[in-house]
Amino acid sequence: MSETHSEQLLAEVAALPSLPGVYRYFDAADGVLYVGKARNLKKRVSSYFQKNHGGTRIGHMVSKIVRMETTVVRTEAEALLLENNLIKTLKPKYNILFRDDKSYPYLKIASHDFPRMAYYRGSVDRRHRYFGPYPSAWAVKESIQLLQKVFRIRTCEDTVYSNRTRPCLLYQIKRCSGPCVGLVSKDEYAQDIANAEAFLLGDSQLVLAQLEARMTAHAEKLEFEQAAELRNKISALSRVLHQQAVESTTSDKDVDILAVKVQGGKACVNLAMVRGGRHLGDRAYFPVHVDDAAQMGADDEDVLAPIEQQVLEAFIAQHYIDVPVPPTLVVGVQVGRELVEAVTQQAGIRVTAVFQPRGQRRLWMDMAQKNADIQLARLLAEEGSQQARTRALVDSLEIAPDDLDSFRVECFDISHTAGEATQASCVVFERHAMQNREYRRYNIDGITPGDDYAAMRQVLHRRYGKLAEAIAAESDAPTPGDASGADAKPGTIGARMPDLVLVDGGRGQVSMAREVFSELGLPLSLIVGVEKGEGRKVGLEELVFADGREKVYLGRDSAALMLIAQIRDEAHRFAITGMRARRAKVRVGGSQLEDIPGIGPKRRARLLQRFGGIRGVAAASVEDLASVDGIAFELAEEIYRALH
Repeated sequence: MSETHSEQLLAEVAALPSLPGVYRYFDAADGVLYVGKARNLKKRVSSYFQKNHGGTRIGHMVSKIVRMETTVVRTEAEALLLENNLIKTLKPKYNILFRDDKSYPYLKIASHDFPRMAYYRGSVDRRHRYFGPYPSAWAVKESIQLLQKVFRIRTCEDTVYSNRTRPCLLYQIKRCSGPCVGLVSKDEYAQDIANAEAFLLGDSQLVLAQLEARMTAHAEKLEFEQAAELRNKISALSRVLHQQAVESTTSDKDVDILAVKVQGGKACVNLAMVRGGRHLGDRAYFPVHVDDAAQMGADDEDVLAPIEQQVLEAFIAQHYIDVPVPPTLVVGVQVGRELVEAVTQQAGIRVTAVFQPRGQRRLWMDMAQKNADIQLARLLAEEGSQQARTRALVDSLEIAPDDLDSFRVECFDISHTAGEATQASCVVFERHAMQNREYRRYNIDGITPGDDYAAMRQVLHRRYGKLAEAIAAESDAPTPGDASGADAKPGTIGARMPDLVLVDGGRGQVSMAREVFSELGLPLSLIVGVEKGEGRKVGLEELVFADGREKVYLGRDSAALMLIAQIRDEAHRFAITGMRARRAKVRVGGSQLEDIPGIGPKRRARLLQRFGGIRGVAAASVEDLASVDGIAFELAEEIYRALH
């Protein structure tokens, strides 16, 4: 294997120290191939270059290595933490990788004389209290409804609260105690907030005992109305506790249950969350590169860990970089002691991983494992149907891709309003799914307003001009192992055109695309136009080819046409949303206000009207902003911070 690598690289490998650390491999295009950790860098890295890995996946990866980087650390725990931070940042091609998910939602109790309870997702403000995280928005909203029934805490915005003159409907249906019009004292409301927080932290029995003691005290003083009110709260809380589908009978309050299932080259990690002793729900995660990473996980003694263990350890190491870790993890497969120590070190609390649990924990694990099995089976079934659609499209267009899984489609659309704020979109379909991280928008300038053909010409030149140059350069570039390749431009080797370029339009747009591709020296057979059918009805579209082939009608029920329609509609949606955002920004600069939480169309209009536009809003003081109807002082501060 070493014959394919430069002398400089092999010399760097030979000079590595026998210390713990992290290594990164790069290909000729400077893309990251693999990130790994080692107890002994010299021994581990040398094993890649000294052994003959044959035609295995690891051999394929090693053949692409042209350079490497290493970092020496003090301990294995530091190496593990650095490794997974780099994996999340660099997204290597051969590591098990869990894609970034949306931030978890929280239940927020806002700081106020009469605090408000709300659903929240975003960065944390220390002035308020947050409970969670929750696995889904539904779980947060269910908890809010529960607390409304028992403790009658308000959920209205501060601007609504400060302008009420009589109680709202939530008071009438006994979901709020009416603090906005003074129907509950500050002390009583504070006690309800304290009880709600204790309940969320899992101290439900303590809350019940306190409520019962207060009820008895009121009854002894002959304050029967207050006693009856507390009796109703006790009854409501008791019903809630009884109705919990899964209730902890142990001392566990905050636990994450992690089940893993691997099948058919795919994997699923199912995370079930218990907070405050209540089972809040599940969330499934599906990593990529499972097949590629399966042979990369050997430790320094070349003992290959089971793939289930590799997947679960990768999830734990990557997931808890950004998400608070509870003190107990119940795991479906055994994980390494070093990993648990590293998570403990990073979190600053003692974390315990429990394998083969008993009692209530066993019930939780069985539920999580069942859900992992179901979710992975669903994914495999869906991917089977998605692969069938891709195969139908390839067969219909008589395309012969090298690999069906890497078959790539790029689709373009143009959007504007009477020529204003013209924007082009490019969406990408690959690996049998839309790849929204690769979507791109292009602002179109320097054309006659409303000229869609000129807009298409511009976007195709911008999209493929440099790529055409890179492909030409690659054809003349020396091989990676040739020392003369040192001056090759990074990023040119490996340049690749899509297998199909869709344009949303008929012969006119296809003719424009043909001109651009001819100028760039790119194959015309890649271009296909999607022409509206008779009456512009969905299902009657025809395909127009740039290379002179006759138009093709696939049929209303064709799987290939359904896939083309999905890609075309996604390009249209992406172009329209971008155009609308640009138009709003061009007209009033209002998009800066819309990005601020709590600013909707009405408040935005009031601000722009009061101060004469976005510049006037930006020039206003916090006190001036707060003088606008519907803008509380706290919201005025947020507006001021956002615009300065």
